[in-house]
Amino acid sequence: MNKVLLVSDAAYFRVDYEINPYMHTEVQPDHTAAVVEHLNIVVAHRAAGRRIEYVASAPECPDMVFTANAAVVRGNRAVLGAPPPERKAELPYFQEWLIEHDYDVVEAPYPFSGQGDALACGDLLLTGYGQRTDRRMHSILARALDYEVVPLRTVSPRWYDLDLAVAVVEPGRTLAYCPEALDEQSRRRLRGLGMDLIEVAVEEAARFALNLISDGTTVTMTKGAPRLAAELRVRGLQVVELDTTELAKGGGGVRCTALTLDNPLPARP
Repeated sequence: MNKVLLVSDAAYFRVDYEINPYMHTEVQPDHTAAVVEHLNIVVAHRAAGRRIEYVASAPECPDMVFTANAAVVRGNRAVLGAPPPERKAELPYFQEWLIEHDYDVVEAPYPFSGQGDALACGDLLLTGYGQRTDRRMHSILARALDYEVVPLRTVSPRWYDLDLAVAVVEPGRTLAYCPEALDEQSRRRLRGLGMDLIEVAVEEAARFALNLISDGTTVTMTKGAPRLAAELRVRGLQVVELDTTELAKGGGGVRCTALTLDNPLPARP
């Protein structure tokens, strides 16, 4: 997984509104630097052997660079996100792309943060709720995408999407997470999965350390999380650390900028 990614661009990236605690309209990103940051992420993906698909951003969509919220995909089926009203204008562009590329698209009837709150882990789907995703989406995701859903509740807007609190490093084998970002029941659920769990401190998680992309060989992540990077290298993974200073002003990191298109279909006997 994570070898085929849908990205947009940062051509119109700016902070026009505040829909997470990291956004402040009085603190605008440096446009040129943000474009370079995003370009460097794409270059790193290609260097890791990942294929990139592309949707051009639109002037009225300042957050379109964060394509992960557009949907969650498995096989040839996609469940569209249902983001905050400020980001609704993005959906037709992504829906059009998915339909044109022969995806069966399911619209979300309840608030849903797309892949931001839906992390594929083999036949499991780690599914966030408590902030931007209505828990009623969980049964819809299970049915539409044939996943076993693992509900995980984040405890504050600081972790507005699950991909700020949890990262799939090696499906079925290794997860990284920030214990303080999840409630106790969710922590118990993670421990009950029987995988290797890497605990990440709040200080690193708040710098988008867990907002990473791993294909099981190469991990692409933000700079500023040396302890997590070291833990990943100890496990034999190649780690690429990138500057996301300007993108972070919109509340996103590496994982936010790519929608995974190659989540594998269910294993069948």
